[in-house]
Amino acid sequence: MPVASPNGPQRSAKEPRSNAESVARGFARLPSEYAIPQTRPGLREAQSWCERLARSHYENFSVATMFLPRGLHQHFYNVYAYCRVSDDLGDEVGDTALSLALLDRWEEELSATYDHLADAAAPGPRHPVFVALAGTISEFRIPQHEFSDLLIAFRQDQRVSRYQTFDDVLSYCRNSANPVGHLVLYLCGYSDAARQKLSDCTCTALQLANFWQDVSSDWERGRIYLPLDDLLRHDVSEQEIAEGRASEAFRALMRFEVERAREWFERGLPLARMVDRRLALDIELFSRGGLAVLEAIERQNFDVLSRRPVVGKARKAGLLLRALAGRLGVRR
Repeated sequence: MPVASPNGPQRSAKEPRSNAESVARGFARLPSEYAIPQTRPGLREAQSWCERLARSHYENFSVATMFLPRGLHQHFYNVYAYCRVSDDLGDEVGDTALSLALLDRWEEELSATYDHLADAAAPGPRHPVFVALAGTISEFRIPQHEFSDLLIAFRQDQRVSRYQTFDDVLSYCRNSANPVGHLVLYLCGYSDAARQKLSDCTCTALQLANFWQDVSSDWERGRIYLPLDDLLRHDVSEQEIAEGRASEAFRALMRFEVERAREWFERGLPLARMVDRRLALDIELFSRGGLAVLEAIERQNFDVLSRRPVVGKARKAGLLLRALAGRLGVRR
């Protein structure tokens, strides 16, 4: 089961006196444009806000959307903005109590969005993300839980810093990663359980690859996503991670985890044959990118502690070319 740890994120010694004060103090630690405005922006202004955030925070966003119909771009910006801000409310504040207050306030905006869509007389949201997102939700009939499940994971990151078993890690991925795949499928016209299940495999694999890539930086945040059972089985201590010491035992552990993540990528491969070719190209790009991260870990002999494995620009360009060649039916 997930394990809270004294080394994990901590509540501040002095709790804020009210939720409103917590929210105000939390937003003060983030970019000023993240705060919920007093007045509701217009739709065009809200959409521009989401696009600016997407383009400024995600260097590969233009690559990820260039193969999709132009009419979907704004919807992807809206969904990305929701995910980006939600993540930052959890990870960029530096105070557990304030982050939890912000996530609660953010979910109130989400609920107000759905309430307003169900009843126009109900007060609507004020944040640009939700003003823009409302049209996306309505057009593609996206259930509220696909957005709120992500908030469960972000709250969990504030309360839990260790996972006893791999099943516990998978349970975390069900909320932290899998809803993103569902949202992409909804935007592309797919809402069936079969495609969602395959998407879950790919999204879980991507999350695992990210965890294995970021063992050191996660440690600095007070978190370990490597299952404690696996550490024990491979005779690896948390102290080795703290010291940045990649012993043979640690490398064996990472070799095991890399192969495990690769198996999840394999499980999700059939999805690319079940969707529109343009979406299939994006799926292939993300999958190849995740597999490239695993390969980068291998090239470092599974030492992710001395330096973070990265995929260089040349490698990224090669992945794009290979995906394009596959789309055009070119053998390489």
